[in-house]
Amino acid sequence: MSRSTRWTIAILAVVAALLAGLVSELRREPAVLRPGGTTSVVGSGPDLAELRQRADLPPCQAGPGDSGPSILRGVTVECAADGSPVDVAAMFAGRKIVLNLWAYWCGPCRAELRAFAEYQRRVGPTVTVVTVHQDDNQAAGLALLAELGVRLPTLQDGRRQLAAALRVPNVMPATVVLAADGSVARILPQPFANAEEIAAAVENSGR
Repeated sequence: MSRSTRWTIAILAVVAALLAGLVSELRREPAVLRPGGTTSVVGSGPDLAELRQRADLPPCQAGPGDSGPSILRGVTVECAADGSPVDVAAMFAGRKIVLNLWAYWCGPCRAELRAFAEYQRRVGPTVTVVTVHQDDNQAAGLALLAELGVRLPTLQDGRRQLAAALRVPNVMPATVVLAADGSVARILPQPFANAEEIAAAVENSGR
């Protein structure tokens, strides 16, 4: 056997080993990034029902008004609390809404979620804070809410339908203030450090 033949065989053996390793890796379950940077394999951790129980989110109830924001009519997403479909316009009808758009992988969103929970506690029923998880990985979003202890009405919107309908810039976090009549009072594509900053921004919306 010539030297060139031996080299060819050796190279083919290495290529075959690399391909075998690649196929094995691709067959593995995808990983889910957990808060804090740890990962777990999808299918080996808690299912959505268990995560929903841990998060203990309030239901996505219809508002007291007759009709909601016309710009959101026909938009249906999922309630993170129980997986039920939500008519967003009906949920917002007759309410002043502060809508917080976030994703589990967004660093500033993590601190801001706690600030929105504190803002809701302070402002009471005059304003309804609703958060919107804008990523398909619903499990990771629920896990983060459970870890933070943030219990606000939450919509699961991996397709970002609300952001598109409201014409929110493609950044996260972002906040939208909706007046009780359904009009968009203010769009705030920025993070907030605390409840005081949120309150000032909402008050300056003018509605």
